Amino acid sequence: MSPDPIADERDEFGIPIVPAVSNVSQRKRESIVAAATDEFLAQGYAAASVDTIASGAGVSKATVYKHFGNKERLFLAVVAGCLPKAYADLKPLNSHIAEAPDLRAALIELSSEWARILLSDDIMRLRRLCIGEVGRFPQLGDLWYRVSYDMNNGPLIAAFTELGERGELDVPDPVLAVQQLVAVSLGVPQLVRTFRPDAEFDAEELTRVITSGVDTFLARYAPGRAPAS
Repeated sequence: MSPDPIADERDEFGIPIVPAVSNVSQRKRESIVAAATDEFLAQGYAAASVDTIASGAGVSKATVYKHFGNKERLFLAVVAGCLPKAYADLKPLNSHIAEAPDLRAALIELSSEWARILLSDDIMRLRRLCIGEVGRFPQLGDLWYRVSYDMNNGPLIAAFTELGERGELDVPDPVLAVQQLVAVSLGVPQLVRTFRPDAEFDAEELTRVITSGVDTFLARYAPGRAPAS
């Protein structure tokens, strides 16, 4: 059995709380996280080897356990660290949608950034990893939802609410509106890339899909448009 010197403290979402360390130890921790990320993405949780992670990080196996306690805590900490970084570039764009002089252009730019980030190889590998392990670790699903909401959906919901209050959009349900924008702009490309890792999207075709999706969204939520009965 692996040594587990760290108390199994977790946040309200079930993600391990990893104690702070000194600057020297922080460099070792970063090396462990980098090696663990590569190993978990390549092998999944069950097949991943802590020995391989330690070797890749240039530390002993005991050092890995000293920082993270056990393999499960290391896995959850790695995923929890990767997700916010993946979505970080989207938050500023979402936050400025309500002030954009050209809403259509701003939504196309935002959706294009979604495509760049969410369809990237790294995020797709992380997505597949979480899908494969969510039965074992249901907190991964909660984590993905929480991070994507806080850094993506949440700011956009607030922006759509403000645009609705100003009469620039007719959005009785901003939460649904955000979900629909994601679906019509990136839904199919994301689904294809999730289950067909080798699938490639031509930049011109992806732009056409995104632009059409944004236009469909704006046609539905244009002020004064009566909703379908």
